[in-house]
Parts: sequence; structure tokens; C-alpha cells
Amino acid sequence: MSPVRYEPWTLIDQIFGNPRAVSWAPSVDVREDQDGFTVQADLPGVEPKDIQVTADDGTLTIRGERRLDKKEAVKGFQRLERVEGSFLRRFTLPDNVKAEEIKARHANGVLEIVIPKQAAAQPRRVNIEVN
Repeated sequence: MSPVRYEPWTLIDQIFGNPRAVSWAPSVDVREDQDGFTVQADLPGVEPKDIQVTADDGTLTIRGERRLDKKEAVKGFQRLERVEGSFLRRFTLPDNVKAEEIKARHANGVLEIVIPKQAAAQPRRVNIEVN
């Protein structure tokens, strides 16, 4: 499973102020075992209703938006480090996955996506006929 596809239009969208531009990218871990792949994305503060996971044409896409509570500015010190806005991560899926059986679960700020593999094709022995 490839980590990330290069997204040249994302930077251009950010520069020219496209409202669909990506504001941040969540950290993602990808594990493979004999049964499939597990993708875990850190999405603290993101509601499950604001997350969209799709598998289309060999690409897994995780997209969504983090919305922070807007509080009135008060005179005094204020420091904001948490990022809000839309995010997007894309991964190229290998040919041996069962895309129709992908499952996603969101708990404690972590999105977990389980991608099962298809059984490996076993070599078939061909009998030789004798005439």
C-alpha cells in the first residue's frame, strides 16, 4: 500500500484561496498482516459525521473537516495551535484487496479502517494428456 499520492493541485488551491483546499493532514499508520491492511488516522476533535472514507478505482480516500468552537476574543493572551479546516489523505490500494468489504470505525479520536485481502491464487497443476 503506497503511503501518499502527490497532490499538486492542493498547494495551488491553498495559494489561491479555493474553499475546498486542504488545511491539514492527519497522521496515519498503515499495517499489513496476512489477512489485510489496517489504517489508523489520528483525528482528535473530528466528529464521525464529518469524515468520509471512499474506495474507488484503486484509491482509498479519507476526507473530512475539523471544526473548532469559535469563542469570542477576550482582551489578553490567546494562543491557538490546533488546526481546523478540511483534510485529505489518499492511498493507492493493491490489486489483492476486497474493496467491497472495507470497514471503518471511529473511537477516541482515532479512525481505524480495516481492508481485507483476497485469498492468494494458488497455482493450478495442469495434467498432460498422452495420445
